[in-house]
Amino acid sequence: MRALWISLFTLAFAALVHAQDEPVITIKKGDRIDLAISSIGGSDGAAIASVLKNDLAVTGLFNLVSGGQAAFTASGSSSGALQGSVTDTGGRTVVSSSYSGSARDRAHQFADDIVETLTGKRGFARSKIAFVAARSGRKEIYVADYDGANVQQLTRDGKISVSPSISPDGRRIAYTGYQSGYPDIYVIDLASGRRERVVKFPGTNSGAAFSPDGSSIAATVSKDGNPEIYVMSASGGGARRITKSPGADSSPTWSPDGGELIYTSDTGGAPQLYRASARGGSAQRISAGYSYTTEPSWAPDGRKVAFNVRGGGGFQIAVLDLNGGGARVLETGGNAEDPAWGADSRHLIYSSGSAIYLLDANTGTKTKVIDGLGKVSEPSWSR
Repeated sequence: MRALWISLFTLAFAALVHAQDEPVITIKKGDRIDLAISSIGGSDGAAIASVLKNDLAVTGLFNLVSGGQAAFTASGSSSGALQGSVTDTGGRTVVSSSYSGSARDRAHQFADDIVETLTGKRGFARSKIAFVAARSGRKEIYVADYDGANVQQLTRDGKISVSPSISPDGRRIAYTGYQSGYPDIYVIDLASGRRERVVKFPGTNSGAAFSPDGSSIAATVSKDGNPEIYVMSASGGGARRITKSPGADSSPTWSPDGGELIYTSDTGGAPQLYRASARGGSAQRISAGYSYTTEPSWAPDGRKVAFNVRGGGGFQIAVLDLNGGGARVLETGGNAEDPAWGADSRHLIYSSGSAIYLLDANTGTKTKVIDGLGKVSEPSWSR
């Protein structure tokens, strides 16, 4: 476990209720905020409170304490909609909003508002994960809430379905399917269940990754003979070749602004990370300090990339500071594979055997969120 970097900053914001009395919240970056969750009224209030507590605890940003010790208190009442509020020790209201949807949805929305208002950071309580599981004996695509609830099996093709990529808004999933007998890329609309084959060039079409705005995908395509990185619209049109290397290129991940890609290539022998413009052109090898690096995931803050390295008889998860701060291994236990950053650029999900874990990159705390579905792999996380 690493010590948290501590510095002071001040977050000023206008109170929603006391518009003329603007409270200023001063906290230490890296410190946890003492927060109490008062009872939430209504028929599903207890269920909402339970989800809310978990959402806030897992962020690593709060100490959930009793009312007398709290700097802030969250409370609410739920009867059809959740009316949630947060007050400070002076009784001033700093969050006040109404939330609709299922009980879990209401709790997740409230949690994300609390995180953003009190810390200025993005919450991930409303996010979704997609992954591969072999519970049926075949690799199929599944989706769930970030905490493992509401697991749904999306594909039932009896064929191989792999490499899911969930769109940043959590509404679509791209994946590689073999329904035609060849690896093609499909996109599923989660609301309607509609599925469309969007990339079907001769050869291999795999490993699609949505761009940050969801309008494009990057993927490995071998229609020209060699597995290269291509970028195309999310509907499959306008494909343009990005890489031109003698090796196999795979696993593209986008920069937060959509202007660059990091990917894996074995051009120099063992697979290494490379960085290139999403418009094409020359690529640069990223010196990560390891002889075998795969499965990169670029953090939403743009400052770091997580990836797999070989070590300890299996795979480990490492993170590289793209501004020159070096790399460090975060997770060494077992086969830790396929890291994917969450919206806060602090938490990762990854697969290990029959489980998917949520990992706090600051503290090393990990939480099992998926289990009991056979071997799982290739998690992807919406933002």
